[in-house]
Amino acid sequence: MIEEIEDLDMLIETSWEVCNKVGGIYTVLSTKSKTLHSIYGDKLVFIGPDVWTKEKPSPFFKESKTLLKSWVKSVSLPDGVTVRVGRWDIPGKPLAILVGFDGMYAVKNDFYGKMWDLFGVDSLHAYGDYDEACAFSHAAGIVIESLYEFMNLKGKRVVAHFDEWTTGMGLLYVKWRLPEVATLFTTHATSIGRSICGNGKPLYDYMKGYDGDQMARELNMEAKHSLEKTAATQADCFTTVSDITAVECAQLLGRRPDVVTPNGFEDNFVPVKTKFAAARKMARATLLTVARSLTGNAFDDETFILATSGRCEYRNKGIDLFIDSLVRIGQEKRCRNILAFIMVPAWSDTARQDLQTAISENRAERLPDPWITHTLNNPYEDAIACRLRQVSFTPDITVVYVPCYLNGNDGIFNLSYYDLLIGMDATVFPSYYEPWGYTPLESVAFGVPTVTTSFSGFGQWVTRTFDNGFDNCGVTVVGRNDNNYNEVAENIAHAVKFLTCADKKQRETVSAAAKATAAAARWQSFISYYETAFKIAFANEQLRLADKA
Repeated sequence: MIEEIEDLDMLIETSWEVCNKVGGIYTVLSTKSKTLHSIYGDKLVFIGPDVWTKEKPSPFFKESKTLLKSWVKSVSLPDGVTVRVGRWDIPGKPLAILVGFDGMYAVKNDFYGKMWDLFGVDSLHAYGDYDEACAFSHAAGIVIESLYEFMNLKGKRVVAHFDEWTTGMGLLYVKWRLPEVATLFTTHATSIGRSICGNGKPLYDYMKGYDGDQMARELNMEAKHSLEKTAATQADCFTTVSDITAVECAQLLGRRPDVVTPNGFEDNFVPVKTKFAAARKMARATLLTVARSLTGNAFDDETFILATSGRCEYRNKGIDLFIDSLVRIGQEKRCRNILAFIMVPAWSDTARQDLQTAISENRAERLPDPWITHTLNNPYEDAIACRLRQVSFTPDITVVYVPCYLNGNDGIFNLSYYDLLIGMDATVFPSYYEPWGYTPLESVAFGVPTVTTSFSGFGQWVTRTFDNGFDNCGVTVVGRNDNNYNEVAENIAHAVKFLTCADKKQRETVSAAAKATAAAARWQSFISYYETAFKIAFANEQLRLADKA
């Protein structure tokens, strides 16, 4: 199946998150690249924004003075548009071009006018990061055009793949200037769908009644929505990452995706078997030490360590449900004490100095606000902090809020998220809006059982592929709708109770099932969906060119 797409002459993928770790799309691209590079080699090129400086270089990009040397020496680009060529420092080490785009701001109004004339993109009400995204993707389109001409790719099989609304202008530029290039657009979450949920509105029960354009006007999302909808409509092939988001796209963007391309994963970051036990032991020791130094409580080796993590979206990511389920767990008879971490980067300031001192001096005494590891810039506006002040947990449940990026240099744990994830006994991700769901997939890759919901793309994939439940796949998928919040909280509490009471043999069975689920979701299995997408893009490109002939 893979051999049929090996005859691509060039595959160019553009994203704001190339060599720029912002969110889940970085994980999609950086894990997918190894499989793609094994097929295409250096016919695969990633394009990302050059938002870095000499003082703050990208930790993920290794510049090269030899790659595409002739093109770099001869390329003629508009003033204020620059390129740097190198390798993305990830497995596969694919070619990457970082594009500087400051010069595009000066011509943005003329460009927006052209895109209105050609495609009807309404940029009139743009604000926030719209101009920045469009300046980058406009510059990326110019770079693709330059590469296409320099490498004499006319008549060749070329796919230009664009991820998310932030690259929509690049796709439209290519459609305008390079009609022989097949275009592919992937939305990982519709901007208007995320906004509907983020504003507390019910999405799913009312889906058929929503009009995307009307909601964009109501929620002040007109420019982003217009660009995303136009890119989806104009692309030779339109994809998204899950069936639940495909329904959303059809209703809100007016085009059902041609194919669903689920997000695969690679487990190369999971320690090998001979090092796994030691890595888990270190992670648990770190987590227990921080909790003991913060709260003054004693935590033995049998403490059940639970966590949730992800983007700082209180309702969308189900953080509200996680907290309320902990309250309900307190009403259950459990077999082990629970230490629960909320690892969600917020508007944090610095690591708490009193906690740093307590850890370094190996002291265990209750600190002020013994539920948070870093200070916040907005302590009385942060939704998680406010909720934790409101609720009470039973004495055998301890909750710790970690409002920072766990990049190995946070000042408290000084380990990466993955280095800590391996020490968990379970994770819970009760999302309301989750087009795919990398966090539960990451969890099972480490053999850590997880709870997610039927609103997540990953959860839906699990229930289609396996029998639901910890023993069968290491995952319990809780059914969620717009009206069963309390029921979901109860079901999460029951699932966690089961795990706290599982004996060693049961835990080993569940962990093995979790790892098997992760193995089934590797890119080696999922890359075939892209084969289908490429075929559709080429077929529609040929039809488009034939219509113009």
